Amino acid sequence: MSLVTGRSHRVAWIADLTGDSQVSTLKSRAEVLAADTWDLMLIFPDDTAWEAEFSELASRFEEINAFKGTLAKGAGDLAKALEFESSLDRSIERLNQYSSLRLSEDSSNDDALDREGRLSSLCAKISETSSWIAPEIQEIPDAMLEQFLADPLLADWQISLQNLRRLKPHILSNKEERLISLSMPALGGHHETFSQLTNVDMTFGTVNDDRGQEIELTQSSFSSLLQRPDHTVRKEAFEKFYTEFTAHRYTLASSLASSIKGDVFLAKARHYPSARAASLFADNVPIAVYDSLVEAVRSRLPILHKYYGLRQQLFNLPDLHVYDTYAPLVSAVQSDVSFDQAIDMVMKSLHPLGSEYTATLSRGLREERWCDRYENKGKRSGAFSYGTYQGPPYILMNYKQDVFSDIYTLAHEAGHSMHTWYSRQTQSFQNYHYPIFLAEVASTFNEILLTEHLLSETKERSMRAYLINRQIDDLRGTLFRQTMFAEFEKIAHTAEESGAALTLETFRRMYRSLLDTYFGNGVVIDEELELECLRIPHFYSAFYVYKYATGISAAITLAEQVLNTGNTERYFGFLKSGGSKFPIETLAEAGVDMSSPEPVKAALALFECRVTELEELLMEPIGSAATRLPAGTN
Repeated sequence: MSLVTGRSHRVAWIADLTGDSQVSTLKSRAEVLAADTWDLMLIFPDDTAWEAEFSELASRFEEINAFKGTLAKGAGDLAKALEFESSLDRSIERLNQYSSLRLSEDSSNDDALDREGRLSSLCAKISETSSWIAPEIQEIPDAMLEQFLADPLLADWQISLQNLRRLKPHILSNKEERLISLSMPALGGHHETFSQLTNVDMTFGTVNDDRGQEIELTQSSFSSLLQRPDHTVRKEAFEKFYTEFTAHRYTLASSLASSIKGDVFLAKARHYPSARAASLFADNVPIAVYDSLVEAVRSRLPILHKYYGLRQQLFNLPDLHVYDTYAPLVSAVQSDVSFDQAIDMVMKSLHPLGSEYTATLSRGLREERWCDRYENKGKRSGAFSYGTYQGPPYILMNYKQDVFSDIYTLAHEAGHSMHTWYSRQTQSFQNYHYPIFLAEVASTFNEILLTEHLLSETKERSMRAYLINRQIDDLRGTLFRQTMFAEFEKIAHTAEESGAALTLETFRRMYRSLLDTYFGNGVVIDEELELECLRIPHFYSAFYVYKYATGISAAITLAEQVLNTGNTERYFGFLKSGGSKFPIETLAEAGVDMSSPEPVKAALALFECRVTELEELLMEPIGSAATRLPAGTN
């Protein structure tokens, strides 16, 4: 990790992964048409060129030590060291993008695996070798650093250096920092325990679906099975899934407790008032933003409960269980949309953003081959956008023309890619990388515009109901559910900080209270669901989930501004800002005040509006009693 630029040497900075495993009838990578793949020659012309740059990086990175002890001599000396470190980071970023994307094409490719392994090893050595830079900068006296920052030689480094300087009260002595560094594998051991237990050791059996087909129940298929139209399939999947979690509940509770204890220990060791404050410090997000989100969402829970009541009525169930709340109210629309047609649809929906945006994106998707379009054997599942400062903002898809939701996936990932494109056009290398707090705003913004465009294009009731139901469930999962998760993280960490025991029963009690509140009296909360808090991977990276809720709220406010006024200046200011400012400031300049509850209230208002629209569409007779209920209901 480069502490000055805040960049990770080994992590693709946008990854929205979804989807199921590959099937055996797919083409091999060699059989895929070149026109349907991304053009990685825009990074390196071939593997040989990658090897040449890798060798050069390996031969020169230790030269960074020549700058040791010189950073306080003057602005020029500091600038030279930072520029050299930046040159290493740029090389690493190029090498990493190419090797990661090659491996994504086919995870069984031995050459790609070898490149990944060698680069990972080299990056670890570089991080260790350059670890002295941040501490040496922190030791520069305040008055001297202020003088340095006034020098034009450091003009491009002011933001990075000021952000690093903010950490000074939380940086310990060299000996203490070494002890914390040595303790990190032990403090993070629960991550590996949780991953191995839930992804390797646990087996969930099989479930017979509504077609009589035996489906292996896994972490991935569980979500799919909960969306099946048959209540008995959903019930069987839920019960079998949680039977396995029940068998391991004490181990999981111990693992989660260890994670929380580790968060609290590190926050105390670094002199933060709480683990939550430590997590929010990096983005300079006030605690009030977090609390305001929870308060605003709680105030509108009755409309969520109304939606669950509508679900029970339409599904014609005597009782609505939580596992009944994921199945779509409207069957997925039949789709036969080619990838090029999907591009056309997305471009039309993004018309409000102007010709530069749409022409750049269209050219990237068509002529410059930013996107790897279809599945092949060994290809990584789901979808993601991976953009860097020097290479194109590539998109991995597994597009199926008979899956309508894949059009939304394309719009979503295109939002990430164009965010990267505008950021790097405007910002320096060290400032172009936008934080996670902002990452989902541009992608969700595109999905909102696509929904509005499609609704404006169709009067057909079932299609409108599908689109509205889709947006409702997106809001429910992103705004309400992630806020409930954020509440749990706050409650659990506060309990540890106050000296309470974090036991299985403590977790169950905390989580049950939230389930009762968020689902209301109209939904049956099965006792097994109290264990859900033990299976959420995000809880092992605490105080992250609230960003999903704030992100979709900001996106809705920005989309309303563009659609209602036609003025895109502020939105493009947001896209171009990168990491040049803290996220709250960036959004404020775009017209979204996340320090107030108004953006969250706007998202909640949209949810209420859509629930009312859906109720009118689905409850109103369409010519016969049989058509009052959506296809596939119970």
